[in-house]
Amino acid sequence: MMKWQRVPLGPLQTNAYILANSNKECVIFDPGWDGQKLNTMIRKQGLTPVAILLTHAHFDHIGAIDDVLANWDIPVFIHEQEKNWLSDANLNGSAFFIPGQVITSKVNPNILPREGAFSIESFTFELFVTPGHSPGSVSYYCKELGIVFSGDALFQGSIGRTDLPGGSHEQLLSSIHQKLLTLPEETMVLSGHGPETTIEAEMETNPF
Repeated sequence: MMKWQRVPLGPLQTNAYILANSNKECVIFDPGWDGQKLNTMIRKQGLTPVAILLTHAHFDHIGAIDDVLANWDIPVFIHEQEKNWLSDANLNGSAFFIPGQVITSKVNPNILPREGAFSIESFTFELFVTPGHSPGSVSYYCKELGIVFSGDALFQGSIGRTDLPGGSHEQLLSSIHQKLLTLPEETMVLSGHGPETTIEAEMETNPF
């Protein structure tokens, strides 16, 4: 049986997620900050990471990538449109939001498939391309657990900001309505910030 855990990291309390299987293998979603804290947590639980999966490449979602890779030689997956953002502080936003500090990664990432079924080791997801917050935003749906890792597309009671480079309010609303809201209503939404919610709750109460 797989289990997931939410790990808020850094000054923006960006949610990293660890999804582990019964063999103690895990995938890490959006390791954004505090790499040492994240690595220590993984080691204490006796987990072995097999991949890093990114929902998008804004600085607060990528800051601990190199710290993780210093401990485990694993692939990093990202949408093709944001493969250059990892090494570019202007594209990932850290050049504007963190005075005197840039957040980048040296990794040469693996490119995600365009959409549809996506597997890494024993982990299988349905990949949805959900741009709007950023041009290469994606969401990972795990049917087995009834959860979707939505990144900064959909939050409890809100949606992602669209005033950053490559953002589009109309495109984000389209992504949410055409992709995420078509999932079963009981699907749990694991967002990039804040608490988890459900598709049903957002359909009923989200003002957007």
